[in-house]
Amino acid sequence: MTQPATKIGYVKVLSEDPYRLAMRENTGLQLVTLLVPEYDAAIDHYVGALGFELVEDTDRGEGRRWVVVRPAGGGAGLVLARASTPEQVAAIGNQTGGRVGFFWHVDDFAATHARLVSAGVELLEEPRHESYGSVVVFRDGFGNRWDLMAPAAATSSTSK
Repeated sequence: MTQPATKIGYVKVLSEDPYRLAMRENTGLQLVTLLVPEYDAAIDHYVGALGFELVEDTDRGEGRRWVVVRPAGGGAGLVLARASTPEQVAAIGNQTGGRVGFFWHVDDFAATHARLVSAGVELLEEPRHESYGSVVVFRDGFGNRWDLMAPAAATSSTSK
């Protein structure tokens, strides 16, 4: 049985192993690994600054942990994996070769954008309001490029 997340301030109680539950309820991409320099700094960034949920933080012994976060409201989770080799360390922040590698779709673009600004997240451009919706490119706390996006129907009040 998976243990509940234990990071103080970011506890999510799990009554069942989330991967068995996900496999039963959903098919498709569930998790993506993201290399980070340290577990706690990554949790603080994704949960504290970006507002993601901490799904699991399980000690695996020998300094290793299984840490999973996901956007509030659902979607694929990120396995926050501490880099342990020189090659992995070199890939932190550049896992997609400088391209946007992560596309975060939200219902409330304006509120999420405001959260990023107030948390000091590095925005790489001003928000754009395109025919398909609103988008802004940002860099996470480790250098990875993301698109924050909301469909046109969800951003109509902010697109003027």
